[in-house]
Amino acid sequence: MIKEKINDALKVKNADWTSVYDKLNDEIRIRHYSPKTLRAYRGWAGQFQSFTKSKDPQLLSAADVKDFLTFLAVKRKVPASSQNQAFNALLFFFRHVLKKEFEEIKDVPRAKRKRNIPVVLSREEIDSIISALAYPYDLVVKMLYGCGLRLSECMSLRVQSLNFDQRVLTVHDGKGKKDRAVPLPETLMPELKAQLEVVKGVHESDLTEGYAGAFLFDSLGEKYKNAAIELPWQWFFPGKTLTFVPEEKEYRRYHLHDSHVQKAIRRAVKKAKITKRASAHTFRHTFATHLL
Repeated sequence: MIKEKINDALKVKNADWTSVYDKLNDEIRIRHYSPKTLRAYRGWAGQFQSFTKSKDPQLLSAADVKDFLTFLAVKRKVPASSQNQAFNALLFFFRHVLKKEFEEIKDVPRAKRKRNIPVVLSREEIDSIISALAYPYDLVVKMLYGCGLRLSECMSLRVQSLNFDQRVLTVHDGKGKKDRAVPLPETLMPELKAQLEVVKGVHESDLTEGYAGAFLFDSLGEKYKNAAIELPWQWFFPGKTLTFVPEEKEYRRYHLHDSHVQKAIRRAVKKAKITKRASAHTFRHTFATHLL
């Protein structure tokens, strides 16, 4: 009997949190935040739920948030950026999902911010890493280094981002929500044009299979009804397979996943016997350093 009551109570708690997650999804989409922000905020909400042992969402308070942020800094020893992201996620969670005033939180131990000196590679090291990479990861790294792109910016490129006539790449909605124009290296033009032909082939195949189009932000999909299936809106580095969207019962194309690129780079760095701790962002730092 007691066990049944406990199970019933847990079902109620989980039901309450399910509706909270649905509300969180809605509030983020209404504001046209990126899918990356949605994943991050849902992730922190999930950790917060676990930390509070699925406490009734309506009973959550600023004290729970303070305890959680303290736990992250003291017990988990997360970096300052992670603690700040958790704070922002919970601030949004309280204000827009729970509709509660977010009281001022004082005396929370702050996670220490590490001041790491950026890793810079030599041109020879870059060449050896690229040589150890297979397609399309070698071209991705060439773009990171040749154009000084962040990995997220490179993965978010669409066909229309590249102007081959003017040799210019437009990075939309970069860090700080700002667009910028970047010159396309002349040496990459043949490979970039070849990649465009690959994208055209994938696009034609997807249209034949009757896919619903490339993933777009909700606002774009509403504004441009057919954009998702038009060539200019296709990802320049498309994912290898179509993604099934259960809510809509349809297949869509996403871009090459960031984590796959990171894994490929780690393997290439090891294969090239580079002793420096290099990642995708290292090529952007190296690009800036080599310009000096």
